[in-house]
Amino acid sequence: MKKTIVISILICAFATTMAQKASVEGTIRTNGGTTAYLNRVEGNQVAAIDSATVDSKGHFKFNIPLTKPTMYLLKFRGSDNAVLHLILESGDKVNLEIDDAREQGFLHLTKAQGSRNAEVYRQFNNILFEHNTRLLTLNHEYSKPTTSENRKHELSILFQQEMTAQNNEISKLLSDNSDALICAFLVTYFEEDAEQHIGLYEKIADGLKARYSDNQFVQYIESKLKTTIGPGRMAPEIAMKDTEGNIRKLSDLRGKVVLIDFWASWCGPCRMENPNVVKLYKKYHDKGFDIYSVSLDRTRDAWLRAIQQDGLEWSNHVSDLNGWTSSGGATYGVRSVPNTVLVDRDGRIIARNLRGQELADKLKEIFGE
Repeated sequence: MKKTIVISILICAFATTMAQKASVEGTIRTNGGTTAYLNRVEGNQVAAIDSATVDSKGHFKFNIPLTKPTMYLLKFRGSDNAVLHLILESGDKVNLEIDDAREQGFLHLTKAQGSRNAEVYRQFNNILFEHNTRLLTLNHEYSKPTTSENRKHELSILFQQEMTAQNNEISKLLSDNSDALICAFLVTYFEEDAEQHIGLYEKIADGLKARYSDNQFVQYIESKLKTTIGPGRMAPEIAMKDTEGNIRKLSDLRGKVVLIDFWASWCGPCRMENPNVVKLYKKYHDKGFDIYSVSLDRTRDAWLRAIQQDGLEWSNHVSDLNGWTSSGGATYGVRSVPNTVLVDRDGRIIARNLRGQELADKLKEIFGE
């Protein structure tokens, strides 16, 4: 009798495991027929698992067996590198409506039902889409050769305001849904200034670690909390060659308040922010403010030309001309620019990624008018 009971239990457990599945279907509004592709993310590996023909009405569908909550990437032939991120859990029946906004390199998710993770991701996607539309318009006007310097200054302020509004909306969305697993992935949007969002990282980790302790994204944000270089910590040393080939160390500026400014000549937002940085340098340099600019350029001529064109008159310009593999950038975990670190006179980090009015307000707080 006992043997029969044990066998029955094993059969039930096996059946339960086999029954774990999810489905994803939807419609994509596009100009022509296409194919949908579904890839699975495990660790650092992305594996293609299925494809589906999109019919004449734009409809597609996938049925996916699951053993645990898993991240999937949904993309379409012709949409280049634009993807949608889906975390699927057992029983999810996700229904999507998508606009192929390929002129922006974007898949705009206009509807998501059947999964809380998918709905939170839809809201995140919509925030990015709406603000990106306005940011592209600002950047386009800024790049016109006929745009005056005064107008460029106005545009740089508007650009920063738009970015701040976008970040605030995303932060609130993630905070309000901190127990949704997708948030453990989406919070990495703030990867470059995680130090300024430690509270958000902690809230998401606290909301998820009990249920999803073995999930790769939950484990990542918990490790991030242990290793983040943030306010109050000593700023790691940078020693790189300047424009004349001489080594300049960040620590040589000890005794001053220093803005470490990671930028590049090809970075539109960096160039838009430069007039504000120049203005603040002129205002506070005599009071003990300095700038240590780390360029992520690969071409020496472009780097030097941008310094001259933008009037970056301070002397602490360094670069190893290794682009994204810059040793200085790697030290601070820089994966996008512009990126800044404000350091006090003792070499301790005050804040990260202050720009525009936020940077001006902080320097005013330190130095006064």
